Amino acid sequence: MSILIVILVLVLIIIVPNVKIVPQSMCYIIERLGSYYATWTNGLHFKIPFIDRVAGVISLKEKVKDFPPQPVITKDNVTMQIDTVVYYQITDPKLYTYGVENPVNAIENLTATTLRNIIGELELDQTLTSRDIINSKMRSILDEATNPWGIKINRVEVKNILPPRDIQDAMEKQMRAERERREKILQAEGEKKSSVLIAEGNKESLILQAEAAKEAQIKKAEGEAEAILKRSEAEAEAIKKLKEAGADQSVLTLRSFDALANMANGQATKIIVPSNLQDLATLGTTLSEMFKDKK
Repeated sequence: MSILIVILVLVLIIIVPNVKIVPQSMCYIIERLGSYYATWTNGLHFKIPFIDRVAGVISLKEKVKDFPPQPVITKDNVTMQIDTVVYYQITDPKLYTYGVENPVNAIENLTATTLRNIIGELELDQTLTSRDIINSKMRSILDEATNPWGIKINRVEVKNILPPRDIQDAMEKQMRAERERREKILQAEGEKKSSVLIAEGNKESLILQAEAAKEAQIKKAEGEAEAILKRSEAEAEAIKKLKEAGADQSVLTLRSFDALANMANGQATKIIVPSNLQDLATLGTTLSEMFKDKK
């Protein structure tokens, strides 16, 4: 009985460690007698004791590697520090395991040399304004170089570009001067627009004042004309009443002169009286008839 228990325990000790459950997004590289045998993906697997072994456990998730700043020299001989971030993913676990020793270190060295080659073809200003071009070139070169290692380079990002201190100071002064120039331009444009608006306002004010004065004169002239007409009608009515009341010709004539004086509205300084009364009578009769016809 004890022998069976010992055998059972030995079997469990041998079998249980050789039962492998591979999680999702993971894979195991299996070697049999020292040679590559298989790649296990997610699921339940069993390896032969003392013959098979797990040579590597590899994650198939996308990885991010932030490499430290690298010294690079531009085309115009400016030395600067640039650090990069590489996003990569293992697509072939077998090539990743057997293709290169220490793949991450290989990617870092390859990134540094590629970055130096690309920056060496650009001047300082181009380097600072061409991040997208640098990223694209580095991704293409690294992806092609790491393909035999079973690695896919998804993205490469230039995180920081640090020029020398004196270059940074010069750039800051240039940026400050540019901001001051833009500020002065904006201020001048604002003053110009303000002057234009003030001039337009004064112009519109003068136009409105002229139109108001014109309208006032028109109203005044219309009022004066209407007043003269009303006075003329009143005088004609008065003469008519006198005539109906039987006033003699001399009264009508004098009344007609009063009507003429009122029509002149004080503008005339002289009144010429006919030399004979007959003419006065004739004039009075004429005015009387004229006002009668007008009514």
